[in-house]
Amino acid sequence: MGLLFISPWIIGVTVFVIYPLIYSFAISLTQYSGMQSPTFIGFQNYIAAFLDPLVRTAVGNTVYYMLLAVPIGLVVALLLALAMNRNVREVALYRTLLYLPSLIPMFALSFIFIVFVNPQYGIVNQFLGLFGMPATNLLGDPQYAKIVMIVMAQLGAGNAALIYLAGLRNIPDTLYEAARIDGASRFRQFFAITVPLLTPTILFNLITGVSGAMMVFTEAFIMTDGGPDNSTLFYMLYLWRNAFSYGQLGFASALAVLLFLFGMLLAGLIYWLSRRFVNYDVSAG
Repeated sequence: MGLLFISPWIIGVTVFVIYPLIYSFAISLTQYSGMQSPTFIGFQNYIAAFLDPLVRTAVGNTVYYMLLAVPIGLVVALLLALAMNRNVREVALYRTLLYLPSLIPMFALSFIFIVFVNPQYGIVNQFLGLFGMPATNLLGDPQYAKIVMIVMAQLGAGNAALIYLAGLRNIPDTLYEAARIDGASRFRQFFAITVPLLTPTILFNLITGVSGAMMVFTEAFIMTDGGPDNSTLFYMLYLWRNAFSYGQLGFASALAVLLFLFGMLLAGLIYWLSRRFVNYDVSAG
């Protein structure tokens, strides 16, 4: 009876997760364009991936994006959650306004940002002009293009903020009351109670943030198409190009398998390191 209840989940995982993984690995061992029968070539696609300079460029861009966007996003989301957690009469309105940007689809947000950073009439350059700074084509400059996308990513912090908010609501008020009796300042309460008891939530948001950063695609595809000078050529964008622009499905599958393996190793490393700082005991706060 128990197996019957979980059979839809087993079928779903088998059809939509396990089978695609096995099929992708099988295709990665072939030369395949989708228009002809696959030709087995062994691990040649993997060797080509390690030798391809554009793969190294894409990996570097993705890691750069991840190392900046994820930590900044964790902090921004925590600040939003603290603002949402205030006991004021208009708290429902605050939560709605703070979460609202996260509801905008990334493809729509990308078009909005194209207008915002336009060098002629964008409000970003108009604001910089108030301080005497010259108009800059932010998306046309390799120095700034990735920064624009990192800033864009913070508008989606509302999702992580809601998870933080749930964690904040689960922290017993008695801990804060005891700390206030002992004369602890708000600053001390935050780092001695709030942060330690939020570490499981921080870990969850870190894992999901890293996963999302590894698959960044939409904004680069719409706003810059990987330019300028490949400065926003992220891993998923290069994978998409090989699959759908160059017709190299075997090579693209090899890139997908490598991304999966790297993601699993990175998640395992994060979980292993988390044993040193994640606190699951509320009484330890």
